[in-house]
Amino acid sequence: MALMITDECINCDVCEPECPNDAISAGDEIYVIDPKRCTECVGHYDEPQCVSVCPVDCIPLDPDHKESKPQLQLKYEALMAQS
Repeated sequence: MALMITDECINCDVCEPECPNDAISAGDEIYVIDPKRCTECVGHYDEPQCVSVCPVDCIPLDPDHKESKPQLQLKYEALMAQS
């Protein structure tokens, strides 16, 4: 599953530089995660780095983008092939 940032985001900017897939960017009001680039850090780390640094715990799983670990691994591999 891709992750998402809720409206509880305080725009602290600690999550964006932690994302190895460049999936996080500044939105109009809060930071946003591109579900096409989010792999929950599968392929890079054992846990999502944005979640581990978020001071307000506003980065849950995105129920609209359900993916298994194997699907996230394939997405990671496709992203790496594009780099």
